[in-house]
Amino acid sequence: MDTVRIIEVKQSVFADNDKRAAQLREELKEKGIFLLNLMSAPGSGKTTTLTRTVELLKDEMKIGVMEADIDSDVDARTMAAAGVKSIQLHTGGMCHLDADMTRQGLDELIDNDVELAVLENVGNLVCPAEFDTGAVKNAAILSVPEGDDKPLKYPLMFQVCDVVLINKIDVAPYFDFDLERCTEYIRMRNPDAKVIPICAKTGEGVEEWACWLRQQVRDWQRGE
Repeated sequence: MDTVRIIEVKQSVFADNDKRAAQLREELKEKGIFLLNLMSAPGSGKTTTLTRTVELLKDEMKIGVMEADIDSDVDARTMAAAGVKSIQLHTGGMCHLDADMTRQGLDELIDNDVELAVLENVGNLVCPAEFDTGAVKNAAILSVPEGDDKPLKYPLMFQVCDVVLINKIDVAPYFDFDLERCTEYIRMRNPDAKVIPICAKTGEGVEEWACWLRQQVRDWQRGE
């Protein structure tokens, strides 16, 4: 009987995507474009947070936003109304974006001399964390109503992120949410991740987040 050949498809797919993502990052560096990959579960406040961020930074740098969803253009319209160039990416049922998908979006976005490109990934705490999009930095939003144990349940999301925004901090008294405990769980997964408590609705903490992002963009443009 012939030996059955086993092909590790998932490993091959990831390896190929990682290569394409690295190539994309090099191209972005040459052009001075900073790409941020923003991830979270549905309903965590990604679009509201992004709108607040745009309000603080749009007079300092040219910003473009790619909204990724399985369907609809609701978020892209929201960002366009906020005053930045915005395009909608439909994933055709897929729960994440990879490097090639991101490149397709960037080809449409960066013809307007964009300095900061933001990819608002599909709402999901699993799949988006598995695929390198070519972003310079990864950010995650964890909202208070989701619970402080999410870094334990979805470890990869917090391992790959450079910064974690803990959103809806204003309602923490009404939920069984311990900020200190949540921060400890994040540190267990990623000791280097910056943790910033915010409330996108009221604006609390958003300035600190905008300062962090502003510095990251400037460092990238200087080649640091």
